[in-house]
Parts: sequence; structure tokens; C-alpha cells
Amino acid sequence: MPTKAASLLEKQTIALAGITQAARLVDELSRTGNCPPEFLASSLQSLFAFEVDQVEDVYGGIAGVRLGLDTLAGMLGNGQTPDQREVVRYVFNLLYLERKFARDPAMMSVVHSRLQHASFHAEHFATQANDICNSISGIYQDTLSTLKFRIKVSGSAEHLQNRQTADAIRALLLAGLRSTFLWRQLGGRRWKLILQRRAIARQAQELSRNSGVM
Repeated sequence: MPTKAASLLEKQTIALAGITQAARLVDELSRTGNCPPEFLASSLQSLFAFEVDQVEDVYGGIAGVRLGLDTLAGMLGNGQTPDQREVVRYVFNLLYLERKFARDPAMMSVVHSRLQHASFHAEHFATQANDICNSISGIYQDTLSTLKFRIKVSGSAEHLQNRQTADAIRALLLAGLRSTFLWRQLGGRRWKLILQRRAIARQAQELSRNSGVM
């Protein structure tokens, strides 16, 4: 895990892993209707981490974003593979959507307020996962879905038309947006993904190795 003196690159990599993990889970849900529940919980609970001491605390620790770290390392280190194409698209769509969202302070205020209201139920995620996804999905539909730019999710029509799966996907998109906002706050920029891709990949691999097991 990162030390208290975590470098800026470490912090940015953790936030990037949060974006990538949300994108990976959206892809898995849209294609198969399933995804690892432990990482789903970590990504969604990041929406309710309003005040944290360290970046990894947003995800309940490094282990909570290990899937994102592994996916990020693979994408940046070994080159994009066909099965990662949609994940990469979702990541860049989230980066673009966050810029639109950041220009609308009224919408940002509404999202923050409604997430605070929903945070009590999030404490009982294990027993109310579907209700929480439904609540977060409603926030996404009432706000981000009204913007001209929308993220188009590809996958199986059977799964995309399932209400619970659709709710989880929208909730994860909002979680991905939260991580994107965090990455921007830490100085993350799209050009850095190109110029620092190998350094980020190495950092993601190191963080994953030291993350332990959830």
C-alpha cells in the first residue's frame, strides 16, 4: 500500500484505477449480467466517501480497487486487446463527460446533495445492493442523462433491458465520474495518459501486488 508520503503519481494512479474499474464492471455487466460483487461494492461506496484522509480511503483501501489496477496495468503496459476496447471507450467517455459535468455547478450541487441523502442506506450495502443501485441510478438519470453527451453502453440486449442490471450500470457510471473528478483534482490530464503511460502501468502493477486480498 502507499505510504503516508504517497507520490502524486501513486495518487493519480489509484484514482485512474477507480475510473477503469467502474468501466470494466460496466462492460462485464452489459455483456454477462454479472460482475465481482466485492469490487461493485467498493466502486459504489466511493460515491459516499465525502471526506477521506488518503486517496485509497475512497475505495476502502487499495484492495478495493485492485481490479481497476490490474485492468489499467494491462491496458497501458501491454497495449490494448480486443476485449478491452469497450473498457477503453468507457474510460475516455467518462473523462469527456466529467468536463461537461464540471461546467454545471447547479447539477454538481444536486448530485452531491442527493448522494448525501442516500448515504445512510449505503451503510447497509450488503443487504440492500439493489435498492442502493436503484437510488444511485435515479440520481444519474435525473442529472447526467439530461446532458447532450451520453455514454452509450454496448452489450447483450437481454442484460441491458434487465432493470437491476441497468440500475447497476448507471450507478457505476456515476462512480466512474466520481473517480474522474478525483483524478482531475489530483492534477490528472488526458495527455499524461500518453506521456506517462508506462510509468502509470508500472505504478498500477506495484500497487496491485501490494494490495493484499479483499
